[in-house]
Amino acid sequence: MGLSNNYLEPGLLVKNPTQSDWGIGQIQSIIENRITVNFENIGKVVLNSNEVSLEEYFDQDI
Repeated sequence: MGLSNNYLEPGLLVKNPTQSDWGIGQIQSIIENRITVNFENIGKVVLNSNEVSLEEYFDQDI
């Protein structure tokens, strides 16, 4: 399930479940409903939090 905007913060590692080929992303900034995420495979993307539900990424090796 995606994260509520209340829990998103810069630095959090996330993935977009509808775009798995983007890889893991790190939230750069959040301004109102615009979330800027730097994804490992496509670079920086600005997402509308009303349209995209991000999932927190947990490293399975830790």
